[in-house]
Amino acid sequence: MREVLWPRKGFLRPLRYLTMRVLRLTASPHAVAMGVAAGIFVSWTPFIGVHFVMAFVLSYLFSGNMVAAALGCAAFGNPLTYPFIWGATWEIGHLLLARQDTMQGHSIDLGALFHELHFSELWRPVLEPMLIGSIPPALLTSVIVYFGTFYAVKGFQTRRRERLMERARMRLLDAVQETV
Repeated sequence: MREVLWPRKGFLRPLRYLTMRVLRLTASPHAVAMGVAAGIFVSWTPFIGVHFVMAFVLSYLFSGNMVAAALGCAAFGNPLTYPFIWGATWEIGHLLLARQDTMQGHSIDLGALFHELHFSELWRPVLEPMLIGSIPPALLTSVIVYFGTFYAVKGFQTRRRERLMERARMRLLDAVQETV
């Protein structure tokens, strides 16, 4: 029971794991950063069932890394963050569309609409404000994450290359000293 409430290795371990997975990808810093940014960008949209497909398409169009796109999608868009994403995009969408709360006194049975797939009835009150409202935060977060990831991956790859060169130099010196 204790492991469920307080994991032995801490709550941040999955975040550190994803960070290291992204940093260790062998693609260029631009490809990795673009993939992560694409994954985060599409996580803001209300179309949950196709986030990975949308991230792959965006990543492909902008020369990003597909694995990084999947990691960005999984890290940012998950069951813990979706309620906050949906609430934010709903409010931003209503602000951008200059809509008042048109649902005063009315209620929508979202479960029935989703179950029966009345897309035309679902579009105007729910999906349109969420889609419009997702654009500003998606652009902002994906640009910030792109630059942060780009410089982090570039620094990591540079340090890794220097370490490997130093090891190769030491092996060469050892080999030369053994022959002498």
